[in-house]
Amino acid sequence: MGKARRSRGRGNRADPIAKPVKLPSDPELLKVRETTILPVLNALKNPDPKSRTGAAGAIANIVQDARCRKLLLREQVVTLILSETLTDSSIDSRAAGWKVLTVLAEEEAPDFCVHLHRLDVLTAIEHASKTILETLTATEPAFSKLHKAQQRVVWDITSSLVTILGLLALARNEILAAIVGNQTILRLLFRLAATDIAPQELYEEAMSCLTTLSEDNIQLGQAVTSDQETRCFDVLLKLASGTDLKAVLSCGVLHNVFTSLSWLDHSPGPEGACDAVIVASLSRALEQVTPSNASSSHAGIAQLALEILASIGTDFQQTLEKGNRAPSGPAEPTGEWNGFDDGDADAMDVDAEPEADGEKEEPEGEGEDEDDEEDDNDSVTSDMEADIDLVTGEEGSGAADLNLPTLAGLIQEAVPQLIRLSNIPVNSEETLAIQSHALSALNNIAWTIACLEFAQGENAGIFNAWYPTAKKIWRKTIAPILEADSADLKLATQVTGLAWAVARTLNGETPADGTQHRKFISLYHASKHQSQQTESGQADSTEDQDPFQGLGVKCIGVLGSMARDPAPLEVNREVGVFLMTLLGGGETAAAQTAVPVAETVEVLNQLFDLYGDEEVPCDKEVFWKDGFLKHLEEFVPKMKALARGVDKRSQAELRTRADEASMNLARFVLYKKKYVPK
Repeated sequence: MGKARRSRGRGNRADPIAKPVKLPSDPELLKVRETTILPVLNALKNPDPKSRTGAAGAIANIVQDARCRKLLLREQVVTLILSETLTDSSIDSRAAGWKVLTVLAEEEAPDFCVHLHRLDVLTAIEHASKTILETLTATEPAFSKLHKAQQRVVWDITSSLVTILGLLALARNEILAAIVGNQTILRLLFRLAATDIAPQELYEEAMSCLTTLSEDNIQLGQAVTSDQETRCFDVLLKLASGTDLKAVLSCGVLHNVFTSLSWLDHSPGPEGACDAVIVASLSRALEQVTPSNASSSHAGIAQLALEILASIGTDFQQTLEKGNRAPSGPAEPTGEWNGFDDGDADAMDVDAEPEADGEKEEPEGEGEDEDDEEDDNDSVTSDMEADIDLVTGEEGSGAADLNLPTLAGLIQEAVPQLIRLSNIPVNSEETLAIQSHALSALNNIAWTIACLEFAQGENAGIFNAWYPTAKKIWRKTIAPILEADSADLKLATQVTGLAWAVARTLNGETPADGTQHRKFISLYHASKHQSQQTESGQADSTEDQDPFQGLGVKCIGVLGSMARDPAPLEVNREVGVFLMTLLGGGETAAAQTAVPVAETVEVLNQLFDLYGDEEVPCDKEVFWKDGFLKHLEEFVPKMKALARGVDKRSQAELRTRADEASMNLARFVLYKKKYVPK
């Protein structure tokens, strides 16, 4: 008979899952833990409901303090709240519990929201949302008949839920998808957005949450438009016709819905639903902003409206890509320089006649979607082509002639307000923010149009509508800021980016006074001073910044665009010499090392565009008379070395574009040798 195993004298086994609390080493923190944290946590577990409610309220207050917050997290307060406080019979305890989670989600990193999601907080939010919906829609007693204190607690819980949902959605895409897939949560958000029962602050929170959820989300867009319980979509459309904060918030959600569902100018939703519907409302809201009220409550409305217009300006590129007709075919070969195709260097016989339909090297932000655009263009049906006749054939035809209502609204209604607000007197943080947002919106609209092809009459209707507007932007926004000689390099970077887009579209016909190009040359030198400060540790690290978005690159881009034919030869010469100097023409090798690779790439791209056509006057009078070819030929091996010096792994895009510029430079030199003027 086997012997019974002798007991080793162990007591009850400890919980194998529970993690031991790590005590703080700081004596002060240890004292706070003993005197403040542990007593309220113990009270939170007290059988007495009043004690639990008081403890939950106390934690909601002390969690605002960073030290207490860290200590509470050490004591696993989140698990305690989720498992006990949120299921407490006292609604006041539940409200305090949700408040604690809200503060933690707001103050801690996004990883905390991921942690909350893994603890199944969405189930708790769904349960609370269901209870709130039942309370709001109950008839006996009706919510409006409840005591003010009872209503306030319901709104407090609702506010916490909405805030946490917005933060969860921002943390990870899979969490956002889980929220959108929860019908109870969506019902609560739609009811808050479509009815006027919620306090104004809670309404704003709900709309902000819906804006976050609806961005690039077709499922949420479909849910909004198909909601029959509150008819949320119809309510938002009606609200958007106003000029107050509710109207602007509604426009933000509607813009996301239109974009996600591809309700564009050429394929609108029911009753012409597309961004054109909200551009007019946003413009009217901006009309209410004056220098005298820009620092008041109007500031928030203005900034939000400007942000939405900036988003519309960017997203309108999708409309143009999907609606623009495909090219009819390649042009006849000519002797004109038309840039480079994307092919291998060996694919081009430099002695053969150059292709007239080759693609030019594009500045940053311009050529990224060309392949997709060509695919979309090829798939456009003949029915759609009939709907998008953009070429009016009449000189000076206006925006109203376009079959693009959103673009017409941007040009006729939004841009005048953006120009006005870009010149608002800056005397406070609010007015500075308004000016910055106005410039961003103008920049996005201008670059969307600058990315279009206008050669050989393509998109002539858009060009005719935009041309006078672009000149007005230059005269009324760009020129005044340049003349002010502000020391604000952030403002200078914004204005220079906008100037590049405008000058690129006007193609040498910028309404400059013959000296403004020197302002951008001065700005370029100022950007070098800024770079030196950064390298010496006086500014934040720029490792993660796009090297093609710096002020130096933008100055080079706008200078090259301003100097294109038919610009005056004097301007072309000054710009050309400046660009050649950056390549080391007439300078020592040491001077060239001070020019970043991204700027060198942009210099070459601008030189290709400036002197690629031997028929324009500047080719003979500047390029050849000033001996540019000799310096470019000498720079070919230097550019190869610069390109090889860029790390492919850490700076993949920079290396790719440097390699392309190096290859194109060699081909450009061979091309120019072939067409030496007689």
